[in-house]
Amino acid sequence: MNIIYYILAFLCGVTNSTQSGVNAELRRSINNPIFAAIISFATGLIGLILIMPFFKESIPTVTTLKSLEWWKLTGGILGAFFVITVILSVQKIGSANMICLIVAGQLLTAMLLDHFGLLGFKLHPISSLRIAGGVLIVAGVYLIVKN
Repeated sequence: MNIIYYILAFLCGVTNSTQSGVNAELRRSINNPIFAAIISFATGLIGLILIMPFFKESIPTVTTLKSLEWWKLTGGILGAFFVITVILSVQKIGSANMICLIVAGQLLTAMLLDHFGLLGFKLHPISSLRIAGGVLIVAGVYLIVKN
């Protein structure tokens, strides 16, 4: 087990909560949720371009890109949906409520993806322990959102 991946996953949670507030404040400052999302993605693109030389992977050819199934290109659209939804919602429902609902949605979807081995995930059948964990997470979300 490589602890670095657990640390990185935890840091994703930290950055997710922070990003929600940063993007919501950007929206408030410029009074335009779509343009706030565009700025968020543009700065992310610049960051990715800057770190690209530090990775050894080759750049895919145009032929490789043309041969991709259409659904493999929807990650950016899903990301845009996520960012714009957070920008529009987080200041209305609060950061803890937003993150709890996001985690509940992520967990339930992840359990289904794992159970059926969809999208290239290794098959991890739903077990009674996983169901119990999911129920506890959803119960925790309910308690936090109910507040």
